[in-house]
Amino acid sequence: MVRQNNIAPAPGSRRASRRVGRGDGSGKGTYSGRGCKGQKSRAGYKMRPGFEGGQLPLIKRLPRKRGFTNIFRIEYSTVRVGALNAFDTGSEITPEKLVEAGIVKSLKNPIKILADGDIVRSLTVRANKFTASARAKIEAAGGTVEEVEYAAKAE
Repeated sequence: MVRQNNIAPAPGSRRASRRVGRGDGSGKGTYSGRGCKGQKSRAGYKMRPGFEGGQLPLIKRLPRKRGFTNIFRIEYSTVRVGALNAFDTGSEITPEKLVEAGIVKSLKNPIKILADGDIVRSLTVRANKFTASARAKIEAAGGTVEEVEYAAKAE
């Protein structure tokens, strides 16, 4: 019958505490494993995290991190206007076609068209955002620009 007076822990699961300061023969006598003298050898010693013995702590030696991270920031996949010359004249360019052509890696982020490079074909470009100068370049080449709403695609 199991009673409170005859319950014992599993063998090896509990360990006796080390008794320090009980003579040199014990291996933990004289200084009791605390070394010799100093703040750390005294009773009641406590040191806060980051304390370096009075030396200017690392946390105070480093320059302060400034600013903040905007949690509402939208990360765009960017496409140069010059890269759109890979498509045939008169074709309709959508975010899906940009992925197929290998210009954009995935549809995880919204797509923004930048004005870098020159466009020589008239194209219908559908993307989530355009810079004003990219819009002007596409329209100057005889193309049209359509901003489409971004719908996050799970991959």
